[in-house]
Amino acid sequence: MRLLLLGCSGFVGRELVPFLLELGHSLTLVSRSERPFPSLIGDRLVALRLDPSDPASWERDDLRRVLAEAEGVVNLAGEPIAEKRWTPQHLQLLLDSRVTTTRCLVGAMASLRQPPGVLVNGSAVGYYGSDLEARFTEESGGADDVLGRLCRAWEEAADAAPAPCRVVKLRIGIVLGPDGGALGKMLPVFRSGFGGPLGSGRQWMSWIHRHDLCRLIAAALEDTSYSGVYNAVAPAPARMASFAATLGRALGRPSLLPVPGPILQLLLGDGARVVLEGQQVLPRRLEAQGFHFHYPELSAALAAATSPGRR
Repeated sequence: MRLLLLGCSGFVGRELVPFLLELGHSLTLVSRSERPFPSLIGDRLVALRLDPSDPASWERDDLRRVLAEAEGVVNLAGEPIAEKRWTPQHLQLLLDSRVTTTRCLVGAMASLRQPPGVLVNGSAVGYYGSDLEARFTEESGGADDVLGRLCRAWEEAADAAPAPCRVVKLRIGIVLGPDGGALGKMLPVFRSGFGGPLGSGRQWMSWIHRHDLCRLIAAALEDTSYSGVYNAVAPAPARMASFAATLGRALGRPSLLPVPGPILQLLLGDGARVVLEGQQVLPRRLEAQGFHFHYPELSAALAAATSPGRR
């Protein structure tokens, strides 16, 4: 397939881009980076440097031409949620990078005589809010908080894609990989022997190994039976204390020193809520779809994510 990729030049994209190339797809990568994946640039990977949240970018002839030729689109664009304080300016950036980008994308698709056949669009498990005991499936309602409203607006923007485009929305959990995301930040601390649970340790972590997420995106592009919302999480969510203990065992290091919540709140402000609060999310629709996880259990996922040379 000829694919247009947005928001795929970072942590997830480092595996997704070469994986899609291995599967034989031709890719155009939209990125604000200077030269993402320079070793992969060639006949089947082209990079356009622009800001997809800027409506003016969608007036460019090169982007409009690529979109018109695309058979599918993957849109994972979005500024990181938990790395900065949620100032009004940063909240607007979180909104623009997700919702404005998606609105611009589907608006440009609507102007085409033949839009791409499938849009795989990101969302997040933050849609459901946080709870220490509740279980959330795709049928659960959304939360009326910052992340819940953000995810709802993001998904509604994707739903405006023109017919006959098939829309797949992935509510993504914590993505596990050694070179970024939450795990990438935790690994140096745990390897030094000072790791432990964040906050109370009772909050849920709904996670997915990066390789499984890449496989899911590829399946959603290629399999026309995928449609609507899916929880992009493994079937075995874990509480933070269990996650920290499992990570310590994978590394052969202790995991006894908790990081107090107030320290994270001091560093990140409201953004600390992403790691101090959590939700137990289950992939009911993926299970019904017959999706096979390579890493359904946390111990195997962390062993793979912390071992050099393994996916």
